[in-house]
Amino acid sequence: MNDSSNSAEKQPFASFQSMTYAQAGCLALDLEMQANPLVWALGEDLGPEGGVAGQYKGLQSKFGKERIVDTPISESMIMAAAIGSSLMGMRPVAELRYADFAFCAADEIINQAAKIRYMLGGQVKVPMVIRQPIGMRWGMAAQHSQSNENLWVNTAGLVVVAPSTPQDNFDLLRASIQSDDPVVYMEHKELWLETAEVDTQKEVVPIGKGRIRCYGQDITLVSWSKTANDCVTAASELGHLGIGAEVLDLRTLWPWDKQMVWESILKTKRVLIAHESTEIGGFGGELLAEISQTFWGRLKAAPRRLGSPRIPVPYTKPLEDLCRVSAHKIVHTVKEIMQVS
Repeated sequence: MNDSSNSAEKQPFASFQSMTYAQAGCLALDLEMQANPLVWALGEDLGPEGGVAGQYKGLQSKFGKERIVDTPISESMIMAAAIGSSLMGMRPVAELRYADFAFCAADEIINQAAKIRYMLGGQVKVPMVIRQPIGMRWGMAAQHSQSNENLWVNTAGLVVVAPSTPQDNFDLLRASIQSDDPVVYMEHKELWLETAEVDTQKEVVPIGKGRIRCYGQDITLVSWSKTANDCVTAASELGHLGIGAEVLDLRTLWPWDKQMVWESILKTKRVLIAHESTEIGGFGGELLAEISQTFWGRLKAAPRRLGSPRIPVPYTKPLEDLCRVSAHKIVHTVKEIMQVS
């Protein structure tokens, strides 16, 4: 590929800017493309459309069609091209539009991207980002609403990232592009329009480091992506009831910040894991197993998990809301754990 970054003028940015979650991702990619001519992106409608939420808005006109590449509707081809270029030393960002569509490229992701470094004895690297927007969003129904992070966590060789705020989307996308491993990068669709102040000049957050969103003494809430924000809302409501909830945002599901989780559980002696993906077979079950093995006999209450039911996500909003892991459901479950009415 030709390097067209020389024509893209590098602009200084103020340290703090108000922007949406989608704009934060766009700026992160912009800065990484400016810094490294080997970074490029490919996927459906990245050019004039700028992605389904503007995650690539303006980048094709800035960097050219050879670095922001519109592709046919073929997820397997998108992944194959990205893997091939990464093996040649480039750093592709492969946009799969929705996490549901990643199943069309499952062989390329699971049997190729995740395994090549091991199969070739570490002689090659696979530095690529696989963007998979997850979660329910306003009646998008069963084929456009899934959160399938448990599949990728279970695949050896993949890093799995799930940011919950504009700041984390900015920081972690940059960290993922800089990583030498294939990163499944899961952005929640309902967060795209969330707005917050973003520090664009802070140091890049390391992959594998979680964040304590709220401090408390009574119970630990472990979550990620949009549900971490719901946990923060729930913690505020629980505070009015005299319950101090400590909210842990994993941010990275693999590797996950075990030290942060362990230290919090040792303090509170109670834990609830909440996520939007299905409760059955969800990553929360794996966390629950490790917590039970480690803290057997030392907790004040049985550890709990809260996830979506194992059904296709409904189209109608009332039924969709029944599937959601909301702040209200988190509060209700915590009250059961604390045995308060």
